[in-house]
Amino acid sequence: MQVPREGDYIAIQSYKHDGHLHRTWRDTMVLKTSENEIIGCNDHTLVTESDRRRWFTREPALVYFHKHYWFNIVTMLRDSGPAYYCNLATPFVLDTEALKYIDYDLDVKVFPDGEKRLLDVDEYAAHKKMWHYSTDIDEILKYSTETLIDWINHQKGPFSAGYVDLWYRRYQELLHRA
Repeated sequence: MQVPREGDYIAIQSYKHDGHLHRTWRDTMVLKTSENEIIGCNDHTLVTESDRRRWFTREPALVYFHKHYWFNIVTMLRDSGPAYYCNLATPFVLDTEALKYIDYDLDVKVFPDGEKRLLDVDEYAAHKKMWHYSTDIDEILKYSTETLIDWINHQKGPFSAGYVDLWYRRYQELLHRA
């Protein structure tokens, strides 16, 4: 599998623990690839749900995926400031079809004013019971949530001061180069 280059478009697919396709984002422009991470951007991209409902994202969003962390981060670029939607999920894999990960329901949302909320705890509990999440998965996700909160509190990675400006500017450059 050839690693996508900056300016290439990829699809993103999230799955659930039982293997069913949960959601697909059609076009995300790759802004950076390295041995361990992919940063991309999409804007008004088509999203298809598992029940075949389709909708378009409302604003530009930077996406951050890492091969060693059990979370990914979507930075929504809003007029009121960036808002973050962080999925507790497996590290990504990349194949010829898409960037893929398993979504484990729990999410951390960070509002433009800095407020943080842990979301979908009930959904996680229901799926944990239904799909028999192992103790190992439970522990990894607990640790990953703590790591993610630490990143938010210490402005690491996508939460750092210059991240949004740097990567959105790069998106604009690549968009106008095409």
